[in-house]
Amino acid sequence: MILKGRLYSAQEALKLGLIDEIARRDRLVDLARRKLRDGKRKPSAAPKLDQEIPVPRNHNRAPARALEVIRKGLFASTQQSLAFELDAIVDLGKAEVTQNLIRNFFLAEKYKKGTSKTPRERVVHAAVIGAGVMGSGIAQWLSSHGVSVILRDIAREQIDRGLANIEKMYGDAVKRGLMTEEKAKEGRARIVASTAPMELRDVQIVIEAASEKMNVKREVFRELAMEAGSKTIIATNTSALPIGELADVTVSPEHVIGLHFFNPVRRMKLVEVVVAKETSEETRERSLAFVRQIGKLPVVVRDSPGFLVNRVLFPYLLDAAELFESGLHAEKIDNALLQWGMPMGPLRLIDEIGVDIAVDIGNTLEKAYGRRDHVSAVLLWLRDRQMLGRKTGAGFYKYDGKVQTPNDSLTRWRRALHGEPEGADGPNPAAAGPDWHRDPRLRSNEEELTHRLIFLMVNEAADCVEERVVDSPEDADYGMILGTGFAPFRGGPLRFAEHFGLKKIVEAMGRLAQSEEKFSPCDILRKHARDATKFYAD
Repeated sequence: MILKGRLYSAQEALKLGLIDEIARRDRLVDLARRKLRDGKRKPSAAPKLDQEIPVPRNHNRAPARALEVIRKGLFASTQQSLAFELDAIVDLGKAEVTQNLIRNFFLAEKYKKGTSKTPRERVVHAAVIGAGVMGSGIAQWLSSHGVSVILRDIAREQIDRGLANIEKMYGDAVKRGLMTEEKAKEGRARIVASTAPMELRDVQIVIEAASEKMNVKREVFRELAMEAGSKTIIATNTSALPIGELADVTVSPEHVIGLHFFNPVRRMKLVEVVVAKETSEETRERSLAFVRQIGKLPVVVRDSPGFLVNRVLFPYLLDAAELFESGLHAEKIDNALLQWGMPMGPLRLIDEIGVDIAVDIGNTLEKAYGRRDHVSAVLLWLRDRQMLGRKTGAGFYKYDGKVQTPNDSLTRWRRALHGEPEGADGPNPAAAGPDWHRDPRLRSNEEELTHRLIFLMVNEAADCVEERVVDSPEDADYGMILGTGFAPFRGGPLRFAEHFGLKKIVEAMGRLAQSEEKFSPCDILRKHARDATKFYAD
């Protein structure tokens, strides 16, 4: 427990022997008195000192130090053990990693509570339009948090798949001890699914989660504007499309907002609350209160292509795809970022998102931001052959259950692209021609590879602050930690940049920009580097 720093449910704690018994509230005091009368239980056997306890490898020195304190404490008095612990806490407290993790904790509290002093009416009735993966995930989450939900889709088979998905999510939650069967039953009962239009006048919020195509969403919004009540919030779950365009087709654009949930909904805490020009302050505040009510953490972002998370993430993902296409092995790219602290490598993440979705978002962003969001040929090849990632069993990797292996057909395509003979293993001077040695990307070591990808995120996050897509550097950093798993111990892209050195990053990006324009540092980064200033005051 100490090394992993994880929390356990009551049922898990009972199995581990951390607690003696689980009691209903009305029996708690009587059982506690009985335990006191019975006296202390016998201590369990001390751990074997020669037993190796694995320490998590996440760049955090605390687990290894904790293990050291535990081992020393076995041979020490209570007073000495407490002294060992205190020394370790004081020492670790000075470290950059600890400072970042403590800061993340306080940021979580800030986003949980918000700043509004006016209590908002609780949402009890909602509607979700679209019963696909996202729509059913949102419906399940709302229903599990006490909200009654109308789940609507035009296709009966989609409704059936959506309900099956909801049933699976509730079943998994019960199996893992996250809720009782009774609570799951109550949650299921709050969902009414239909292919027919239903009365939405009394619904407080409608969340559209239909296909990620503007023409489809505009049609849905036209209909919703006529069906919804005069005070109903109409939200879209789009990941990149402009909210303002959807607001334009409604009679009450002030009630339109973006609520971008992340997949899988049951695990991802972040919701981007996307405010368009027409969105009223009242709609914004009600939406923030609703997101907090259902146990999510909201970050407010301005309506612009990609909002915050996808805008910052996609240059990183798309450059990783280009690196693979140029000849670097998928494992080399992904392992470099795993070692740096990311929860998964960028190519594996594309497979999880879905190659088709990555191509659609990349195309949307390239129209707005140019070459840094260019979709490379490898992604188009995968999409055209329906190798869309995990959901189809193949993408940058092949998937068989939890087993991940190289995608041999993709490797053969790349060999052909570089004019290599069958059986060659990545570009080499003999096979790829005289220009091979001129591509510095193929000679990148692990650190150089990691930095070029992370610097793209730093640059885009800084741009988001400069353009007021977010209100503060904290919003950019915490949004990326929550939305992408950006190594929490590094504090987010901008916090990392300050620790690394803004001047060093600008100089490194300047060198890369000599051959690749997308690495040109944005104005705010140049200014901070020139003036020796920072994003954060502390």
